[in-house]
Amino acid sequence: MRRGKPQEPPRFDQVWRRAAGRLREAGLSFGHGASNAQDEAAWMLIHALGWPLMDSFAAFDALQERAVPPDAVARFNALIDQRIASRKPAAYLLGEAWLQGVRFIVDERVIVPRSFIAELLATGLDPWLHRSPARIADICTGSGCLAILAAMRWPDAGVLGADLAADALGVAGANVALHGVADRVRLLQSDLLDALPLPATPDQGYDLMLCNPPYVNAQSMQALPQEYRHEPELALAGGEDGMDLVRRLLRTAGAHLAPRGVLVVEIGNEREHFEAAFPGLPVAWLSTSAGDDAVFLVEAADLRSAA
Repeated sequence: MRRGKPQEPPRFDQVWRRAAGRLREAGLSFGHGASNAQDEAAWMLIHALGWPLMDSFAAFDALQERAVPPDAVARFNALIDQRIASRKPAAYLLGEAWLQGVRFIVDERVIVPRSFIAELLATGLDPWLHRSPARIADICTGSGCLAILAAMRWPDAGVLGADLAADALGVAGANVALHGVADRVRLLQSDLLDALPLPATPDQGYDLMLCNPPYVNAQSMQALPQEYRHEPELALAGGEDGMDLVRRLLRTAGAHLAPRGVLVVEIGNEREHFEAAFPGLPVAWLSTSAGDDAVFLVEAADLRSAA
């Protein structure tokens, strides 16, 4: 009896495109590390193969004809099945998220890292800083991603990451250890700034304070796709107009900043609500990939005057 020719393993592009089609047909929502079905399927397939993600995306065209071993196909198909059945963000299924090319550990104790502030840490804040920051605070730190990226950007700075949720700080601690910055990044459980001691002298205040707070307004919370409902509501919901925590933050942040310090806050799509809540506050809107109305900067002197 003649045996048939052994079946060759499928190519990367065949496995990837088939899975991307399944994700599109399932009507999923994206935005937790990938903005569309093709990118998410590629990320999940590279993860299933155990390849370095950033290197693989850089050489993506060259990967298309590479064979995918049967065990990797099985792992990948199981991930796709789980993604469709559960509608959990892919980051939770993979246990990782990437921000500015840096890997972070994530699970359902924290929202998936995706802050537009991360884009600004490279050079976008430099025109507003009168010196290299010596003290940095990241409020509502979640996974610790912004605190860690800030520590990487300014290696001589001391960084504080604060969050109300002890569970979130557990994930942040794992990321601090992963990136070897425990000597420069301190974590603190705090409801916004409540547990932060006031500086003994003005010069001991923070040169830079970052905050990506819960800012989704009540109406938008009701309309969130299912993927977002797997994230902690505490990290998303910002009250009726999305500004509940922003109001508290702006009332108290000035007292914690150095005389020429700055506060940078992300508010997503809530600029209209922000301007209604703070009509006289002078802020600068910073340009990001989301446009010019997702992140604002306010100087310490203006915060103190408003307070």
